[in-house]
Amino acid sequence: MAGWNPWHGCHKISSGCLNCYVYRSDNRYGKDSSIVTKNSTFDLPIRKNKNGEYKIKASTDYVYTCFTSDFFLEDADMWRPDLWEIMKIRTDLNFIFITKRIHRIYDCIPDDWQDGYDNVTICSTVENQEMADYRLPILLEAPIKHKHIICEPLLGKIDLSPYLNSSIENVVAGGESGLTARVCDYSWVLAIQQQCKQANINFHFKQTGANFIKDGRIYKIARKHQHLQARKAGINVYNRTKSKQ
Repeated sequence: MAGWNPWHGCHKISSGCLNCYVYRSDNRYGKDSSIVTKNSTFDLPIRKNKNGEYKIKASTDYVYTCFTSDFFLEDADMWRPDLWEIMKIRTDLNFIFITKRIHRIYDCIPDDWQDGYDNVTICSTVENQEMADYRLPILLEAPIKHKHIICEPLLGKIDLSPYLNSSIENVVAGGESGLTARVCDYSWVLAIQQQCKQANINFHFKQTGANFIKDGRIYKIARKHQHLQARKAGINVYNRTKSKQ
């Protein structure tokens, strides 16, 4: 696993952005997250060490891309073509990014995209039913080889069943972190898990969030325990042999 953040900063566009972790982190240092800047690590995947070897080694695992921004952010339109070229050079790496701007995909993909690059996974986030009904039809119709759905932060009960066809490889659900985190109800998570089981699609319960409701009781869960408690629930579903996030 590797991380690659070619640019930093974003603009909030939906309710899932309210308590954005990037904004929270930047705020501690007095930094304005709405100002989008190109990072010094822009070309990291094609950088080599003194022995002429790539610094990011070839792997079947993911390179988590643009996790301090949005890959389809308008401010980055002038930089994105160079990233597509880097991904074409490093076909030995599997790049994955999450977007709340799947509606911009046709403005952002390169001319030779066709039905997608084999080594690129695109994840659309849906925090509630409204965003599921808006974003997921676009995701399903879009020419993408590898598609994931990310229900994080999960802010309410969502019916994903109309959108869980064979093109969706993986669904992730999780709560919201931070001092002002909104609640995540375990029943919402279980509902999505059952929908994925019925559709024969991988499901991953990633984290509980800071304020977690189970059986009507609310639990305050420290950040360091949120992923662990989700794993302990033991509800992940692996119906397919690939794309386990």
